[in-house]
Amino acid sequence: MQIDLRTVSIKPQRQTYGHIARRFGDKPASRYQEGTFDLQPTANFHYRPTWDPEREIFDTSRTRLQMKDWYAFKDPRQYYYGAWTLARARQQDTAESNFDFVETRNLGALLADDVRQQALDLLLPLRHAAWGANLNNSAICAYGYGTAITQPCMFHAMDNLAIAQYLTRIGLLLGDTGSLAAAKERWLYAADWQGLRRYVEDSFVVQDWFELFVAQNLVLDGLVYPLFYKTVVEDELSLRGGTAVAMLTQFMTEWYAETTRWVDAQIKTACAESPHNAVMVRDWITAWQSRALEALKPLAQRALGERAGSTLDDLATQFAARVAKCGVPV
Repeated sequence: MQIDLRTVSIKPQRQTYGHIARRFGDKPASRYQEGTFDLQPTANFHYRPTWDPEREIFDTSRTRLQMKDWYAFKDPRQYYYGAWTLARARQQDTAESNFDFVETRNLGALLADDVRQQALDLLLPLRHAAWGANLNNSAICAYGYGTAITQPCMFHAMDNLAIAQYLTRIGLLLGDTGSLAAAKERWLYAADWQGLRRYVEDSFVVQDWFELFVAQNLVLDGLVYPLFYKTVVEDELSLRGGTAVAMLTQFMTEWYAETTRWVDAQIKTACAESPHNAVMVRDWITAWQSRALEALKPLAQRALGERAGSTLDDLATQFAARVAKCGVPV
């Protein structure tokens, strides 16, 4: 008996979903494209929200930013839900290994008392700032327009929740539950923390969601993370024997480096759209940056002493170079 095997090529009726084919053509699409583009509800709303009857539930007028295509806000990381969860799972494995390494070898107890106390004093209150970032990015996701930007903002919100939880674990590892309570008291009442607290709480009532994106993800994160996790932890505390603290905050430093690419891409896209957008983004940056630097000044003085002024000047210079690369006009 003879059997002839033949290869039969079956041409698919279509390569991807209709809405993706209309945008990119009828060709195989990436998972990022299929899970991101043209998913924003645009029609058939039953009613306008009673809390804002002047607008639709999803409305482009919730920001003064103007875009011809709201899906121009592409994520250079190509994150959709699956890719994001896989990336964060790998980072969580690394973070868990670092925590286990520090805990099993009792490295926290080997820290000098002043180093441990400074780490608790300067890092633990930041969990409240991270919680504020979670709320702000959730608000951007709720009121923003276009899945290309609202989806990664939700990922960003959950990342900030994870950072708040990691900071809590650092407090329990280097201290105890009393350390968390003391950090909350400092956040609420200590004079040197009130500028940052006011910045965070004032951002909660910003109505323009893209201005909130600028205030939180570009300006505040762009100054807080280099100051605390790079200058204070990696430079200051590590030189004084606090390498264990740097290990415990590795997720924050890697996460900031990764998300900076995404934030800068959104700012660059907005500014490239029109001179109107570029000027408006510049004005938002100018206003919020001055507030952020003023809020961080007493914390930098507490952590760095006489070097605080020069350090903040360097941070401002680096930040100015960063926004210039994004196409923000001088």
